[in-house]
Amino acid sequence: MTSVIPNYALYGETAQPSWQSTFDFEWIPARSRPHHWKIRPHKHDSFIQILYLTQGSGEALVDTVRWPLAAPCLVLVPAQTVHAFTFSPNVDGPVVTAAQRTLESMASVTMPELLTSLRKPAVIALDNVAGHADVLMPLFLAIERETLRHETGQLTVGLALLTALCVQAHRLSNAATPTNAPAPSPTSSRKAQQVEKFRRLVDSNYRKHLPMADYAGHLGITPGQLSRLCRDVLGVSALDVINSRLMHEAQRELVYTTTRVKQLADALGFADDTYFGRFFRKHAGLSPREFRTKTLGTQNMD
Repeated sequence: MTSVIPNYALYGETAQPSWQSTFDFEWIPARSRPHHWKIRPHKHDSFIQILYLTQGSGEALVDTVRWPLAAPCLVLVPAQTVHAFTFSPNVDGPVVTAAQRTLESMASVTMPELLTSLRKPAVIALDNVAGHADVLMPLFLAIERETLRHETGQLTVGLALLTALCVQAHRLSNAATPTNAPAPSPTSSRKAQQVEKFRRLVDSNYRKHLPMADYAGHLGITPGQLSRLCRDVLGVSALDVINSRLMHEAQRELVYTTTRVKQLADALGFADDTYFGRFFRKHAGLSPREFRTKTLGTQNMD
């Protein structure tokens, strides 16, 4: 048995650096049939997946919890969530894979309350929700068409459609009863609560570049225990969580603002823009300037 949880962009495909692909569309049988209807445990560091089962049944393993699946239902799997699926051979429905950070950036500006839905795994039963297909399927099909166009403005249209889909999923989750699943063990629940507290601390302090011992001290544990907690719950180290938060903010600023790289490095707490550039390249595979140009085709403003 492998000791490392596979990290994919799409199941069975090598993960690409964050933001190099914004969204993808396919039908559930296209990927599950070749794998005999079983998708083994894996994660997507940068991508959220939204599945809409219109036919069939199965089971989803999300982190440590097993969820029964029965069409019609929506399945939301945020980035960095370990998950697996077992489907019946008659399963059908669309699945969208999208850049989590991009959607969160959009939500933070247009609908902050959507962030909670984007970050929390969910299975939403829709059998008692009238008109769900009329609401969801046109958006899924429009996203499918957009992935095939490769035309000017694809990113803008795709983000608009993805945001609309997430809003509709949020509305439906409020109108439906979430599918019941066995509760995680008390031990798992405590671990998840500690990791969530750590993530909140990171959100408040990531610009300060605090030593790991400071974060661990706030939680009453050692740095080694903190990193093991993160690996158990998230599949990544505590340092990865901090670096991911820094990269999230750096990428968001590069895409959605005209902040110069030197100013951004200072705002994110880096000693200088050279150090920031090395950090960014290590995690994105591009310099900040290259990333900004490649992502939006903007002119060099630095």
